[in-house]
Amino acid sequence: MKIIWLGHSSFRIEIEDQILLVDPWLSGNPSFPDVMRDQAVAGATAILMTHGHSDHIDDIPAIAQQTGAPVAGVYELAEWMENTHGLTGIGFGKGGTIQLGAVAVTLVNAVHSSSVMHNGQRQYVGTEAGLMIAGEGKTIYVTGDTDVMADMEIFNDLHQPEIGLLACGGHFTMDMKRAAYAAKKFFDFKTIIPSHYKTFPMLEQSAETLITALPDVDVIEPEVMVAIEL
Repeated sequence: MKIIWLGHSSFRIEIEDQILLVDPWLSGNPSFPDVMRDQAVAGATAILMTHGHSDHIDDIPAIAQQTGAPVAGVYELAEWMENTHGLTGIGFGKGGTIQLGAVAVTLVNAVHSSSVMHNGQRQYVGTEAGLMIAGEGKTIYVTGDTDVMADMEIFNDLHQPEIGLLACGGHFTMDMKRAAYAAKKFFDFKTIIPSHYKTFPMLEQSAETLITALPDVDVIEPEVMVAIEL
């Protein structure tokens, strides 16, 4: 399995027979070098969406058209992508699981919001979500944009994720302290990769607080386009 950070909350996950792009925001992403775009999206088999905010979905129509990959996420957002951009959508609901080749993806709850700007109007496109991605005998929890929530205890009981991709830059999501609390309180992660940080000055620039608070967890500060092999 390879997990490759594309900056901000964007990831390329190579797992089983799939190459999954999670919230791929590349154009305009200050953390991502434009010259690596084709390399980042090459071979994508599916695009996973956690919610509709611009720093998560703005590049998805172009990437989906370039790669031919379907877009999967909460029903209303997938439907909006189909109707507005002519993409192939896979809409499902929280608690629902889809099978992408040998990989199972379950949509789970998050606490945030989800909307798009279209023709000068803000439209709400379903609700925000997180993802459980299961393959190669492991489960990855992608929190999406969220705060700590008691639901996380249920997520761990049901899915027992070993790997956490935690949005923890603060301001719009959990900060490092709250993410560390969630990890200790609800999960038994072996590996944590922080995300949704460093991108803008208002976000946390270091994961040191998370690393210090979780001495028994391998907290890996990712580098853009450098594969983490697990």
